[in-house]
Amino acid sequence: MYRKILVPLDGSAMSQRALAEAAQLAQLCGASLVLLHIVDDAAHVNGFERPAVYVQEIRPRFLAAGQALLDAAKAGLAATPVAVETVLVECCGDRVSERIVEHAATSGADLIVLGTHGRRGVDRLLIGSDAEQVVRLAPVPVLLVRALRD
Repeated sequence: MYRKILVPLDGSAMSQRALAEAAQLAQLCGASLVLLHIVDDAAHVNGFERPAVYVQEIRPRFLAAGQALLDAAKAGLAATPVAVETVLVECCGDRVSERIVEHAATSGADLIVLGTHGRRGVDRLLIGSDAEQVVRLAPVPVLLVRALRD
């Protein structure tokens, strides 16, 4: 059925739920997981830092935080028989959704499991939805996992 499942992670509760679903599915199918974290460089700058400070201090910190997120997710799956690969990608001005779709195509993933906030109305209009864009653009099926309702 599925051989390689791509799971974009952002550290949110929704992405953790998506990871849990993907892990169960991977075990059932005998698939491997590719855990992807995309660092949006623009979210870590304010425009007032000197280039040397950005390159020597700020960038290494957010890359290390991204890798730590991936390492923790992989460690959480250590007790499962699922093969896990981690990938850290910098966004560099692109939309996160575009980078997810691009990685799905180049990595040979045959399913994307993605957490979604389930925004509606004005929030969806103003903020947009990376999950919706992934569904629209993905070359493979996408499984969206929503937060639990209270």
